[in-house]
Amino acid sequence: MGGGGARARQYGRYTVTAGLGPFTVREPVEVVAVVETRDRCGFAYGTRHGHPVSGEEAFVVHRDDRGTVRLTLRSLTRAAPAGPWRLLFPLLLPAQWYTRRRYLRALA
Repeated sequence: MGGGGARARQYGRYTVTAGLGPFTVREPVEVVAVVETRDRCGFAYGTRHGHPVSGEEAFVVHRDDRGTVRLTLRSLTRAAPAGPWRLLFPLLLPAQWYTRRRYLRALA
């Protein structure tokens, strides 16, 4: 299932950026797993210190023999252990749900 663009590499450290109104939020992550087979590709990352939340998220695209494509998105999220984002955690969950819906729309 090769595609264009950059590939995540296991143990790679990245910074995801998210726009929030006039602000840019930087989210440090580390890729903890990569899968690439004939019918599946994807990766999982864990948050690093400084990320607004604590947890892991996985994105795996599956293609069956009929050509149907599905996205599996799994997320384990809790409040960051410390810092200013910890108090805002209840407000971050709707933003996370909104972002997931955008991922799904992008596949349509």
